[in-house]
Amino acid sequence: MAKANFDTPALQPHQETPDLPSVKPGAMQHLKTFPAKPLHNENIGYPGELVEDWQNKAVKRLGELVDGSQALRVFLDTCVKCGACTDKCHYFLGTKDPLNMPVARQDLLRSVYRRYYTFAGKHFPKLVGAKGFDKPMLDDWYNYFHQCSQCRRCSVFCPYGIDTAEISMAAREVMDSIGVGQKYCNEILAKVHKIGNNLGLPEPALVDTLEGLEEDVEEDTGVLVRFPVDQKGADVLLITPSADFFAEPHIDGLIGYGKVFHQAGIRWTLSSHASEAANFSMFIGSNDNLKKTAMRIREAALELGVKRIIVGECGHAWRVAYSFWNTLIGPFDFLDPKYPAPQHIVEFTYDLIQRGALTLNKEANDHRRITFHDSCNVARASRMGNIPGGQFILPREVIKAAANHFFDMAPDTIHEKTFCCGGGGGLLTDDLMELRVKGAMPRMQALQQVVEENDVNTLVAICAICKTQFAKTLPYYQFQGDMITSLHEVVGDAIQLGTKE
Repeated sequence: MAKANFDTPALQPHQETPDLPSVKPGAMQHLKTFPAKPLHNENIGYPGELVEDWQNKAVKRLGELVDGSQALRVFLDTCVKCGACTDKCHYFLGTKDPLNMPVARQDLLRSVYRRYYTFAGKHFPKLVGAKGFDKPMLDDWYNYFHQCSQCRRCSVFCPYGIDTAEISMAAREVMDSIGVGQKYCNEILAKVHKIGNNLGLPEPALVDTLEGLEEDVEEDTGVLVRFPVDQKGADVLLITPSADFFAEPHIDGLIGYGKVFHQAGIRWTLSSHASEAANFSMFIGSNDNLKKTAMRIREAALELGVKRIIVGECGHAWRVAYSFWNTLIGPFDFLDPKYPAPQHIVEFTYDLIQRGALTLNKEANDHRRITFHDSCNVARASRMGNIPGGQFILPREVIKAAANHFFDMAPDTIHEKTFCCGGGGGLLTDDLMELRVKGAMPRMQALQQVVEENDVNTLVAICAICKTQFAKTLPYYQFQGDMITSLHEVVGDAIQLGTKE
């Protein structure tokens, strides 16, 4: 695999309290993600290029966002710069750039807010660190607010609960509103609005892909497992990340879903209208696009007449579904009230296992020694099932039901304290590969420990972004890229097809 021209951080033995790195001011100032072209911005409702009088319009938009969110106002007003967040950010630990300290990144926006919206900032700006919104400040916003994966790990350790992700989202929304958008997120959102998925994969191509998958699974197992599209009257509408349709290891997870539905005898379908679980609108802080993207799912569920909606393995998709769907596109009074709305595929599979509806041969996974990566948006921004902490418990219980060898990473790197994969928040683009590799370093150190102690050879995740990120970054740290695995690939390999028929 070709590697970019930068140094990969050396892995050190994992420490619960890591040594603070030597600060290197400006270390990542050179890294600038590709800007959106005019059409990318215009297709999602933003100006195509930097507008006239952009400073005043940006400041006005910032004021509107603060007025519309008491939480954002509190986050901007309460930081005391205690430093509790400093060593909690994977990007600061990996890059050593002080503007990747969460408090310093926040202050890029906070200093502008103070200058225009506080008494002290208006009259005594130097005393309170207030700064005007000029071109150098805009450049720093664009660089460093695209070096935050919005993972919220810093918020877990903040004594005031300040959510850096909300500040990052606000900054990106302000920039988009004046015509300064990021290509990766904005281009993808336009594809969803037009076609229904991040790939821009039209219905005929989607159907053809899934028919080919049916043939592959039948050839491999001798059982015809259906992967239906637009089947009216199905019990379940599956909304899954479009990476599941073509990429490794994602597609093996999709095969696992199909086997689960087949074995349990449940009628299910995908939708060509809403063939995407991901909602990148959250990454750019756009409520209008968040609702527009989510609305396709409601439309598909109504059109197909399903009884329940299940979300596949995608971290931020589950956060949007769990936290926002009822407000954005609810109520779901047209679904069967017996089932959660929405429901995660892990909840669904866990319930089937508990009821004995699946026959699993754990020995089929004896070649795997497994650890699990808690994905940020699942771990810190959602729940799962009706068990407190279910988002941590259920995935591990499903793995243990399907495999004999499971080992957790260090306690301070999992559950709500999990380290980000390094590629979330709209940063999963090759122009940010240096950031992605350096940001993965803390997770790689925890992985190295469990590999050395337990001979782990399989890293399982339930997030499409995490899987793509790890497949690319693991080799930089001398791990095999194919050790990253979908949870439902493990389940699918253990299912004994036909035993319940």
